[in-house]
Amino acid sequence: MGIVGLGYVGLPLAVEFAKAGFDVTGIDLSDQKVAKVNAGESYIPDIPTTVLAELVSQGKLRATTDFAVVSDLDTINICVPTPLRKTKDPDMSFIVEACQDVTSHFHAGMLVILESTTYPGTTDELVLPMLEESGLKVGEDFFLCFSPERVDPGNARFQTSNIPKVVGGSTPACTEMGRLFYAQALETVIPVSSTQVAEMVKLLENTFRMINIGLANEIATMCNGMGINVWEVIEAAATKPFGFMPFYPGPGLGGHCIPIDPFYLSWKTKQAGIEARFIELAGQINGQMPHFVVEKIQQALNDHSKPVKGSHVHIYGVSYKRNIDDVRESPALDIMLLLERKGARVTYTDPHVPSLRLGERTLESQPESVAGDADCVAIITDHSAFDYKRLHDTAKLLVDTRNALKGISSKKIVRL
Repeated sequence: MGIVGLGYVGLPLAVEFAKAGFDVTGIDLSDQKVAKVNAGESYIPDIPTTVLAELVSQGKLRATTDFAVVSDLDTINICVPTPLRKTKDPDMSFIVEACQDVTSHFHAGMLVILESTTYPGTTDELVLPMLEESGLKVGEDFFLCFSPERVDPGNARFQTSNIPKVVGGSTPACTEMGRLFYAQALETVIPVSSTQVAEMVKLLENTFRMINIGLANEIATMCNGMGINVWEVIEAAATKPFGFMPFYPGPGLGGHCIPIDPFYLSWKTKQAGIEARFIELAGQINGQMPHFVVEKIQQALNDHSKPVKGSHVHIYGVSYKRNIDDVRESPALDIMLLLERKGARVTYTDPHVPSLRLGERTLESQPESVAGDADCVAIITDHSAFDYKRLHDTAKLLVDTRNALKGISSKKIVRL
């Protein structure tokens, strides 16, 4: 089998199938990733280097930049990025380029599965015509499916092998072929009736989270204006045993899915003359949260007779979620830029992100002791590696956007 794209989706999938006994070939345009895989060095936190190295040494997993290997493959999974343009239109260039490279070596009998998150209709409207240029017929000469990736980086309980896998094909025969394929390595496979249903499943999952996080963030701003502790409100509401699921406010949306995927659906529905009002509204609310956090920092400093301009603000945690090294779409970066524009001197601590690019500059993660010298410390992402008790004892002023200091009371703590 082959996998195009050896990122946070592709490499874990490659490892699971290699562990199941498949001969797996990973294809990636990054010479660095290919070299690391072939050396048995993992760059994905959820994949231990020891596991990857063993599979490589056994000859079960290898990587290349050459798409010519497709000629010898029976299956190919496409796991490439699908970002949004600045206009929030889907950027299909990575999928198109991957399919073009695959079709150059396409042959009868192949199973092709797209896993990249995208708008409903992509598989049959974009990918299928490219494959049919070979003269082969889908469902008979080759098989085409869509299966949404479901990855939660840093989740020790649910990983690729035990997260139920949804798959839908262009024809019933395609769906069955996809089901049989995934069943060889994954615990649970959920077949659905079409590629469009499978594509929509992913968008529903992430839109559900985006909108409910947006609601929690709006409730947080309401509570802030009325002097109510939003965390206490949510915890009390969560005791209801039915009809309520707790979502929590935060400094904004980050990561590879939640801030982006719902806008694929919004873009697609606009083509059908349907306005995705919940998505647009939630996007606006979530997009304003970095500004809200900066306002809380500004107010906290002002209450201590300090302006933002000239103050040293130290950020705790810059990854988009706890205990990972991923800063894609992280609201921490927006918060840092907004603070700098107001004249603050910004530093950060994050054991998982030793350095990051902020505007035109590269910043290095600082020791936790730097927090004691700052005028204000803002917890943007909470990490298990952080010593919050020490932080509470040494920091002059704390702004807690993640409830990381839950249970610690102090006049110097300002909470979201």
